[in-house]
Amino acid sequence: MAASMLRNPILTTTALLTLAACSQAPADAPPVTGAQWTLDGAASELSYVTIKAGEIAEVNSFETLSGTVSADGAANIEIDLASVSTGVDIRDERMRDILFVVADNPTASISAQIDPAAFETLAVGASTDTTLDGTLSLRGAEAPFQAQVTVTRTGPDRVMAVSDAPVIVDAGALELTEGLAQLQELAGLPSITPVVPVTFSLTFAR
Repeated sequence: MAASMLRNPILTTTALLTLAACSQAPADAPPVTGAQWTLDGAASELSYVTIKAGEIAEVNSFETLSGTVSADGAANIEIDLASVSTGVDIRDERMRDILFVVADNPTASISAQIDPAAFETLAVGASTDTTLDGTLSLRGAEAPFQAQVTVTRTGPDRVMAVSDAPVIVDAGALELTEGLAQLQELAGLPSITPVVPVTFSLTFAR
């Protein structure tokens, strides 16, 4: 094989470039820790599923997210409540005006503390599982939650955090039951389930 490579300069050059790239990978990938990370909103998703009339499930999402993770592991995510997307314009309007009251509460926030040491040696392409204890704040109410998350280093300066399982959020804990009752009446529904599963895929850039 060595002889054939010597007779084929293209193959030889390709092999040398591959070896060089592999040998330089560690130097090109500084530790995850010791830096601030900023959420890439365009590459991130946060979705939830509503259930109405006991059996009709619909996927909703928020289209505008922002946030950071500081060098000491303090994570903060801001959700633009006006960016709620249910797939139906009139329903989006009712969610903004009746449930979230975005005129007075433009954003919801998620905060969590991450242990930076858990990601000290995370290599590019590698993943690790972690449990996050956080708090969701909305309209002056706070609800604690726990999320099982897979963190993957997708590049030297990019990290992606994906929920392994849905996080269950109770509308009652956030004092949203009155707004849900109004939505239910307006839509002429027999019920709207007050708990929703939430999933997310969040990408951060150094």
